Formats: sequence, C-alpha cells, structure tokens
Amino acid sequence: MSAVIIGILLPLAGTVLGSACVFFMKKEIPDWLQKTLLGFASGVMVAASVWSLLIPSIRMAHESVIPAVVGFLAGIVFLLLIDELTPHLHHGAEKAEGPRSRLSRTAMLALAVTIHNLPEGMAVGVVFAGESQGLTLSAALAVSIGIAIQNIPEGAIISMPMHAEGNSRWKSFLIGSLSGVVEPLGSIAILLLASTLGVALPYLLAFAAGAMMYVVVEELIPETAQGRHTNLSTIGFALGFVLMMAMDVLLG
Repeated sequence: MSAVIIGILLPLAGTVLGSACVFFMKKEIPDWLQKTLLGFASGVMVAASVWSLLIPSIRMAHESVIPAVVGFLAGIVFLLLIDELTPHLHHGAEKAEGPRSRLSRTAMLALAVTIHNLPEGMAVGVVFAGESQGLTLSAALAVSIGIAIQNIPEGAIISMPMHAEGNSRWKSFLIGSLSGVVEPLGSIAILLLASTLGVALPYLLAFAAGAMMYVVVEELIPETAQGRHTNLSTIGFALGFVLMMAMDVLLG
C-alpha cells in the first residue's frame, strides 16, 4: 500500500519540485537541463507505453491486439479533442490566436499542463490497478517516475512566468503546484473503480499508452528539438528508454 501511495504522489511531487524553481532561479531552468530532462522523460514514457501498457494489454486480452488498438487510438483521439476544444498554448507557442487570445499566455500554459496531467494521473492509476492482473510494481513505479520527471519543467514553466508577471513567489509556486493536483485525483478515481474494470482493463491500459504517447509526440519532442542542446535531449531519450525497458524486463 505504501508503494502505491508513493507512486500516486510522485507525479505531483515532480510538479511541486518544478514549481519550486521560482524560489532559487532568477529566470528559468537552464535550456540544457530542461532538454535533458524532457528527453529522458520522453524515453521513459515511450518505453513504458510499450512494455508497461501495450504489451500487458495484449497479454490480458489473450494475445488479441484489438483492445490495444482501440484503446491506444482512443487515448490519442481523446487528447486531440481536448487540445481542439480548450483554450491553451503548447509549451513552445509564442502567442495565442483567435478566441484563445482572451487568456494570458501563462494562464493557457497552466491550463494545458493541467489538462494533460489528468490522463497522466489516470495512466498511473491504471498500471497500479493492473497489478491484480499481472503487472509488476516496478513497472507501475517506473511509469510514475517518468511522468514525475516530465512534470519538473512543466511546473517551472507555470510558476516562473507568473512571478515574472508580478505575482509573488509563493503565489506563483502555489498555482504551479496546484496544476499537478489533478494527477493523484485521476489515479485515485481509477483505483476506486479497479474492482469494476474487469474486461475493460486492457482497453484502459492501451488508452493510457495513447495519452502518454500523444504528450510525448505533441509536446515533449517538439520542445526538445528546438534551438540548442538538442543532442542532450537525444541522449536523455536514449537513457530513459533503455532504463525503463531494462527495469520492466529485468524486474518484471
């Protein structure tokens, strides 16, 4: 039970840690460090999507790929719809257009992070719920760690611009941290429903994989491919992917 609680809270801890950057950094996380962290988190999340979510989904469905295909595509479509229907900016966006311009850039970034944190929290809940059907604790924790690492720069890109706009450090830290609260809430909701998931679990595992892959492809990789230090993000990706793969295979 303690490991489950830790796993649920790890992503929130990553957001809080990133938001705390407002207390000891004057401007922002160094570009080289941000790219390395995002690259590493991308590698972990891609490997986790395959080994911790999609492959178990296929195994639970008795080697049928239908739940994996349906769930994965549903996860992608779900976040695509969220991106289209809600006013927010992606990490690298410079300005809003159309109706999205009614909100400040920082507010849109906060909304984007909060929106994407919910399915990530659900993903954590799904992998821990899957323990009863063969998923390992190490795989579940690895998913939590990968999301937590990704959340560090996300927390910083909310709190630090808010402080630059004139808000106090504590207020900026609090709002940045609150953007991660939806993750444990999403995890807890899935765990409370775990006993009723039954045959739906393979679909939910693949759904979580699709949601995570969407975040990697749409948010993280474009961010790491811009400007300088792109080689560090590539190295970080490789290390994160290999580490997650090794953990799942060796400890699973």
